[in-house]
Amino acid sequence: MMTDDIRDRAVAIYDRFTHDHRDRRTLLREMTLLTGSVLAAEAMIGGISASPAAAAVIAPDDRRLVVSPGAAIPVDGGEPISAYVAMPRGKRFRATVLVFHENRGLTPHIQDVARRVALAGFVAVAPDFLSNAGGTPADEDRAREMIAAANLDTIVGEAAGVVRHLAGTKTPPTRVGAIGFCWGGALVNRVALRAGDRLSAGVAYYGPAPDPAEAAKVAAPLMLHYAGKDARVAQTGEPWVAALKAEGKRVEAYTYPGVDHAFNNDTSAQRYNKAAADLAWSRTLAFLHRYLDG
Repeated sequence: MMTDDIRDRAVAIYDRFTHDHRDRRTLLREMTLLTGSVLAAEAMIGGISASPAAAAVIAPDDRRLVVSPGAAIPVDGGEPISAYVAMPRGKRFRATVLVFHENRGLTPHIQDVARRVALAGFVAVAPDFLSNAGGTPADEDRAREMIAAANLDTIVGEAAGVVRHLAGTKTPPTRVGAIGFCWGGALVNRVALRAGDRLSAGVAYYGPAPDPAEAAKVAAPLMLHYAGKDARVAQTGEPWVAALKAEGKRVEAYTYPGVDHAFNNDTSAQRYNKAAADLAWSRTLAFLHRYLDG
């Protein structure tokens, strides 16, 4: 029988794998020592990791949407990058929301999130920040390695360049928001520093924060979601939120007690927390509509 303590320790082991060493042999060895057998360890890893085969909340062929996989998105000051684009069918729209992926790249789950954003009335653009390295691979371990090897400053520049391009479009949409998860949540914070007032709103889910000394550079209103059990991110998030508030920035920060990092990812059986995810999502959509509708 799995206790809460074993589960929490297993999640911590998996987080070290995904964010630090990325050595699957070490992951399996540590998880086997915790659970008592290789079979139990593999089952635990399967429950914690995201499942590419998990059912989508919004089907890729949902008739309410127009979807463009592999669309080329211009970057102001750089080369175009590939993106997954979804928009409401037959409806006028006024704003674009960029959806920044986790450190596993542009996965089916992130495409599903983009469709959810589109059904909320926005044009959803989910860039593949591995597109210039050949695109997100099917092997998620390989994707994490590619993200870790990528130049973060270059990616922040690309993302800010997408914001500038979309905000500079002379026909609607001209308001641009961004939502990101984990690695993508960190990217939202950094794009808020780089894009200035071209970014109209940003929402970061459990994203490690920048240096608090940079808070004065933020122009966009931010909504920041944190997981109560996520000490790794909390140690950066708490001073970041405090610095934003001290600078008089528009920031809303929420911590969801008793939930894990990646609690919004419904393809991870062990991490997903429906109550926290639903509450965070309702807050997110209300926030985006407040600042992007006009």
